[in-house]
Amino acid sequence: MSVTIVLILLALLLFTGLPVALAMGVSGAVGLYMFGGWPVLQGILKTTPLSTANDYEIITIPMFILMAEFVIISGVANDLFRAATIWVGRIRGGVAMATALAGAGFGAISGSSTAAAATLASTSIPAMLKEGYDPKLAGGVVAISGTLSMLIPPSIALILYGIIADIPVSALLIGGVLPGILVTATIILTIAFLVWRDPEAAPTGQAYRLAEKFASLKRVGPVLILFFAVTGTIYSGIATPTEAAGIGAFFAMLIAAWERQLSFANAWSALRSAAHTTCMILFIILGAHVFGYFFTLTRVTNDLANWVGMLETSRWVILFVILLGYLILGFFMDQIAILILTVPVVLPLVYQLGFDPVWFGVLIVVTAEVGMVTPPMGMNVFVVARYTRRPLGEIFRGVMPHVWAHLIVIALLAAFPGLILWLPTTMQ
Repeated sequence: MSVTIVLILLALLLFTGLPVALAMGVSGAVGLYMFGGWPVLQGILKTTPLSTANDYEIITIPMFILMAEFVIISGVANDLFRAATIWVGRIRGGVAMATALAGAGFGAISGSSTAAAATLASTSIPAMLKEGYDPKLAGGVVAISGTLSMLIPPSIALILYGIIADIPVSALLIGGVLPGILVTATIILTIAFLVWRDPEAAPTGQAYRLAEKFASLKRVGPVLILFFAVTGTIYSGIATPTEAAGIGAFFAMLIAAWERQLSFANAWSALRSAAHTTCMILFIILGAHVFGYFFTLTRVTNDLANWVGMLETSRWVILFVILLGYLILGFFMDQIAILILTVPVVLPLVYQLGFDPVWFGVLIVVTAEVGMVTPPMGMNVFVVARYTRRPLGEIFRGVMPHVWAHLIVIALLAAFPGLILWLPTTMQ
């Protein structure tokens, strides 16, 4: 009975617009008080803040966020888009494809999906509209390309999943590389299909000489340095994810200084923004821990896992239901909040069904990408609409073909786990 009351209270608090951290913390506290009274609640509230912030791997989060801030200051993302446009902009829809490539490049040096969407919106959409692209196509490409930062390492979502699930973050980050490449290719193929079906939606672009193409690669150098400084050191075993995050933030600062963009005001703005975002994430984790203690003490997770284990149905059917649940939650909630709220409950079921937790983590992050661009939440769509002042409905319509393509990718990753697990098995 107490579990039902707590879940209803959580739903009501979320429905009223209360921040997710407070909604989980308040409903979890009520449940703990109903379960063990004031002594239990007081004991958990005294110890949870320290235990939440005392996890060594959490240092990874502010360092990667700071790295993204320095990357934005340096203007490297703009260079990525220009270089990609020079290489593929000549073909029909090429500037849109260049946006996808720039999104993948930005994802390789930033774990923030909204930062990627904002940066791409301010650079690529004006370029596409200037060349005569359909605004619906342009907005949809930018919104979906921004989600690549959730998957391609460094990924804040994968780091949080690893911390919550207590599995190696390094394996998760490397496991996101091949799916990231697959999703990028899928976005490009979707663009090719859309412009084939409607050639008026995207014109052919300007042609560049081979010398100009190779010259543009010089501006991609900083991105490669950052990628190898982070993902390369993790894959080779030279550095842990936490150490790699510190290295990445340091190199990103050096790149901003090299580009002569590292003023005191810019550095202070980057530090302050990274601190704000980190505090928000830690606050959500704290609320989720309070809520999770209630689930642990009431043995809801164990009972649910045992019940699923007794079901006479295929484990793939159960996986389908779980992924469908993540997809629906993504319509209404922030993806970080979804991971923190659901992973402690769902992960025991994953172990019970015999699935690999690394494979499942990457799979649900790809599923969460869809939630970033679907109504009514669609955070990336709101970001693109704000930066471009285009109608929300227009961007949502433009992104829907990519949503259907993403669902096909999810099915492929589920059917062929090796697409996720092969690269981590080759790590040093």
